[in-house]
Amino acid sequence: MERIAQRKDGAKYQTILAAAVAVMAESGYHGAQVARIARVAGVADGTVYLYFKNKEDILVSILRETIGEIVTLSTLLEGDHPEPLKALHKLIDAHFQTLGQNPALATVLQVHIRQADPGIRAQVAEIMRPYQQTIARIVEMGVSCGEMRKKLDLRIARRMIFGTIDETVNAWIFTGAKYDLTALVDPVFDVLVTGLAGNREYDQEDRE
Repeated sequence: MERIAQRKDGAKYQTILAAAVAVMAESGYHGAQVARIARVAGVADGTVYLYFKNKEDILVSILRETIGEIVTLSTLLEGDHPEPLKALHKLIDAHFQTLGQNPALATVLQVHIRQADPGIRAQVAEIMRPYQQTIARIVEMGVSCGEMRKKLDLRIARRMIFGTIDETVNAWIFTGAKYDLTALVDPVFDVLVTGLAGNREYDQEDRE
């Protein structure tokens, strides 16, 4: 395990991950064979196991690397003058940039990882925790500093943000990734901010 951890930043590690993305996007997680991943990566089968325990570890590592790239927002949420709305925009932009430039990666993470075994899904939930915590901090600080409405239900707001981002990527994939996903950063941000930061507080009479 120590040797695996020490090798994780190597170029060959990244090459194997890229090969796994290509193979899994084409064949699905269950249809992807380690031997084929090794062949696409240009390495021997045994080399893959120097970097990963098994195919499950490869899939989980793909997600972990991607989420690590996306969650880069702490500097906007710290200090005396946090900027939660800018952090929200940066989150959407980072998500769409990361997946929009790699439709195969988006397919693996949006489609195939959700069809994986329950054990993998449990790991996915743990890996996604920093992402979900980042969204929660954005909403909490947005309410606290007055950039978002005071009466927001924080759990619903968090689910709305993630659900909107997630479904936008899903729609892009299932329509063949034929348009620029990053072109939707501002429209998605505008829709979310309208709901989160609108000036008007609706009461029960408004909803009837």
